[in-house]
Amino acid sequence: MEMLMEYMARGFLVMLTISMPCVLVAAGIGLVVGILQAVTQVQEQTIAAAPKILGVFLVIIIGGVGFTRLLTNLFQEGVVLAFTAVPQSENFVLDANYHKYTTPFADEMKDKFKSRDDIEYIMKHPGKAPYIDKYQREKYTAAPKTPMPKPDLVETKKILGR
Repeated sequence: MEMLMEYMARGFLVMLTISMPCVLVAAGIGLVVGILQAVTQVQEQTIAAAPKILGVFLVIIIGGVGFTRLLTNLFQEGVVLAFTAVPQSENFVLDANYHKYTTPFADEMKDKFKSRDDIEYIMKHPGKAPYIDKYQREKYTAAPKTPMPKPDLVETKKILGR
């Protein structure tokens, strides 16, 4: 459990490391544009959008390789934890004979087939599977046949030879 918490904490740190430069650049550009708008008394909200978008885009381009490395390292560390550290930990591993002592679908499979004779009949006659009750047999009907679609203009010309 401690390994999982440490890995989640690293994930949050990577998330903050990647998002913080973008947020700080957007906030800094917004502050500068806000001061310029106050000085010039131009109160237009859309003026700040373009510089913010451009600044965040430049941060992503400049730091993109580093951001990708951080995410790749986090992923590789998670894979190593999942396939080496967790199986070696006794707290996380099930017994090798776990399937022998449990019946996970026992309630769902109860009375599915009445007897062994039914199962043998199904194995010998695969196309004639018995129905559990009569209603299931009655509600099965063949799919309705749909009318053939009419050919479009190009197909009609080809058919008629024009």
